[in-house]
Amino acid sequence: MDEGDSARRGNGTHKRPRLEDVAARVGVSTASVSLVLRGVPGPSERTRERVLRAAADLGYQVDRTASMLASRRTRLLGVMVDIHSPFHAELVEHLHTAAEDVGYDLVLSTLTRTRDEHTAVETLLAFRSEALILLGPTAPADTLAALDRKSPVIAVGRRIADAGLDVVRTADDEGVGQIVDHLVDLGHREIVYVDGGRGVIATDRRRGYRTAMRRRGLEAGIRVLHGDNTEEGGEHAARRLIEGGDLPTAVVAFNDQCAIGVLAALARAGVAVPGQVSVVGYDDDTLSRLSCFNLTTVSQGAREQARHAVTAAVERLDQGRTEAREVVLTPRLVRRGTTAAPA
Repeated sequence: MDEGDSARRGNGTHKRPRLEDVAARVGVSTASVSLVLRGVPGPSERTRERVLRAAADLGYQVDRTASMLASRRTRLLGVMVDIHSPFHAELVEHLHTAAEDVGYDLVLSTLTRTRDEHTAVETLLAFRSEALILLGPTAPADTLAALDRKSPVIAVGRRIADAGLDVVRTADDEGVGQIVDHLVDLGHREIVYVDGGRGVIATDRRRGYRTAMRRRGLEAGIRVLHGDNTEEGGEHAARRLIEGGDLPTAVVAFNDQCAIGVLAALARAGVAVPGQVSVVGYDDDTLSRLSCFNLTTVSQGAREQARHAVTAAVERLDQGRTEAREVVLTPRLVRRGTTAAPA
């Protein structure tokens, strides 16, 4: 049995390695070991390498709970996520990477059909999240502002005017404008928009459609159908078009899920896409990239949004920033197989 095995096993009792064991192996103080394991500047590069090697050899793992109690910090970022949104799932993946890069971890709290924003946020606070990253929140601005006074809030994906809290989003109206320009440049003039329902995000995208149609001289052709952010919403809207016998040459949907519902309804009715009707979504989520959909859409830059959101949280928590900041990213049209020139 080697020295590492002795430290791990003791007298057959499977003793858990301690910070002191790592320090003894390397011949440095426990304070130096702690600095290395927490990634804090100070120890030399050689010392860092020796400490990390010794910790790995001994099987030492940081006692996160004890560290949090000692520092009175959790280094946890609470994330509210809609469990039904593929785009939110992608955001969470990038948030994890961005948080780990700066020594933080995430706590997730989900929105479901029976679990609202208030419950989700209270759960994040109960787990002592130091900052809250809320994906597409729908709560009133004053509610979010009051929450920000308890714990820094970063709202992702939604415009919040004069709320005094951090926002990371894309310019949704500009993104829909890019879609309309793409379709008009292909030769489309009959372009229907399937709405996303109530809320600021839906309002901005709807406005972007109307503004772009007017800008391209198609004001008389503006047509907005009731919809929502689900496949069912898109399917119902498309069925109304089909049953009305007045199909446009192109349909723009509030998001990719809604667009996939439109595609499903058109396919069942034998309407060729893009031969008879072009379809465009919004979000560039993982489903839109599948070969069975190959959906033309708009990318919100999930990776960039996640990085900016985590940076904002760290600036508030560790760097003393107090003034609110809004980061507005430029969306990008992604051309795939569901758009073509009208027949």
